This record gives sequence, C-alpha cells and structure tokens, in this order.
Amino acid sequence: MNIELRHLRYFVAVAEELHFGKAADRLGISQPPLSQQILSLEREIGARLFERSNRRVELTSAGKNFLKEAAEVLERVDAAAVRAERIHRGQVGEVRVGFFGSAPFVEGFQKLVFDFRAEHPDVDLLLEEMPTYQQVDAILDGRLDLGFVRPLQPKPESIQSVEISRERLMVVMRKDHPLAATQGDLSVGDLAGEPMVLYASSIGSGLHQKIVDLCRDSGFAPNVAQAANATPTMMGLVAAGMGVSILPESLKRLSLDGLKFVPLREPKAETAVWLAKRWDDRSFLSRHLFQQASRLKATASPQGARPEPADGTGKKRRVRKPR
Repeated sequence: MNIELRHLRYFVAVAEELHFGKAADRLGISQPPLSQQILSLEREIGARLFERSNRRVELTSAGKNFLKEAAEVLERVDAAAVRAERIHRGQVGEVRVGFFGSAPFVEGFQKLVFDFRAEHPDVDLLLEEMPTYQQVDAILDGRLDLGFVRPLQPKPESIQSVEISRERLMVVMRKDHPLAATQGDLSVGDLAGEPMVLYASSIGSGLHQKIVDLCRDSGFAPNVAQAANATPTMMGLVAAGMGVSILPESLKRLSLDGLKFVPLREPKAETAVWLAKRWDDRSFLSRHLFQQASRLKATASPQGARPEPADGTGKKRRVRKPR
C-alpha cells in the first residue's frame, strides 16, 4: 500500500468541507487534480470514502472511520515536525553534563547552570557526579555531552575545553594543629612529613595528581595517612585528626567547626575548573552552554589569577613581548 501524506491532507480537507471546490481552494490546487487524488486514495485503500452526487458529498462509514485515523496521523506528523524544529533551535531536548563533587561550590558552575536553565526551561539538564577522568571517558564515548572537570594532564586532542574558574589551593587543618598558629600563608615544603588526607588516586581526581606534583616540586613525596573518595569525607577526617589536606579555596564554604584554611604561597598552588566537550560535538545545546562558559571567562575578573586563553582550545597563546 502506497499512501502519502498529501493523500491524507487532501482527504481530510474534503471530509471537513464536504465540498470538492471549497477543499481545492483551501489546499490551493484546482478541483480536477484533487478529485483524481481522492480516487487514487480510494483505489489504494480498496474502499469508497465518499458518496458523491450532483448536490452533495458525504462520508461513507469507511470514510468516517478513516477520517479519525487520518487526522490523528497528521497531528502526530505535525507535532513531530514542530518538535524537530524546536530541538534544532535548542528549545527542547536534553543535555547530559558531568561534574566533580566540589564543582557546585564554584561560582562559575552555579552561574552557568542557573542561566542555562533559565534560558532553556523546556530542556532537561541531566547532571551526573563523577571524577574528572571518568568524565573525560564518558564525554569521549558519548555518555556525557559536557563535563565540569579539573585540568587534564595530558588533555586528549579530541577534547575542547574552556576555563571558567581559577582559585588558590589551601592547607586545611585542625585549629589546634601547630601549623595553624602560622601568621600569613604556608609553603608546600612546610607539609613535608605531615600525615595527609588526599583524594584516592583510584577515583581519577585531577587534584590528587596536582597535590602529588606540588609536593615533589618541593622535594618530598606526600605522606598519605588516609585516602578518601569525597570532599566532605576528607574534611571530616581532617577534623578527626587524621592529618592535613590541600583543597581549593571555594571549599571554605563547607568548612567544619574546628578547621582552619591557610593559603599556600607557591604560584603553582592553584587549580582551575574547565568545561569540556568533544571537538566534533556540533549539537546546538552543547555549543550554547560552551559559548556561555566562554563568555563567562571573558567577563571574569582576572585579579589574583593567571588567566588561560578563552578560545576553547585549552592551549596557551604566545604573547609577544613589547619592544
């Protein structure tokens, strides 16, 4: 059976008008071709849909039943077309976004998520918590569209990223710890030999390797007394006296009673948050959220930070020295 959508539209017009001339005017065609298309439809179905006379046109019993079904088909097709257009325009659909556990405490994360949901109320923003390197795998294999990640070393060539935030790393300790009495900041070297509470290396947190590298640059390997999978757990262990830790400044908002945050003085003692996606992801919603992140970076205050380029490449730009 070969029934086309135009046959259904012609039939519905005639069935609603019960007049071939009026239906032809409504459709913007002449009457003879319309009559031929209805005859062709009846032959294809194998049933008469209209009773015709010189005075009137009426639906047959088969025609009345077919009208209900044909109208429903056309409604579904029209609704599907509208939805496809809205998806193309980014008005509906879903975006799957990963984030590491402490990302919600970063202002850039909060602003991007809030603004995106306000601009796209009919889009499902599906957030999933997972460590940085698990996010990267999920982005590459299509399980995530984007991810809020810590800096990647090395960054896969197929990953595009833009920095949305940069913050200092701070030593977290009990207020009765000897180092807590230090005025001003601390050096990473001051932590040599101190029991430390760090993220477990197995969860793929970008901060774990960052802290290990900072310690090695200061001439020692970290004395890991306890590893943990989540930030609140780490802070609770520090409060319990298991050791000191190194965490981003934004986590001061989570600080427990009895803990003290002291900044590290080394220039490298800082971390960033990136929004990452696949270079070949051309979906409207992914590109829109990524562009929002790029604009956020462009308007952010650079005070106290060494900004990364906001071109989405994650690569350093060469800056010519003034002559």
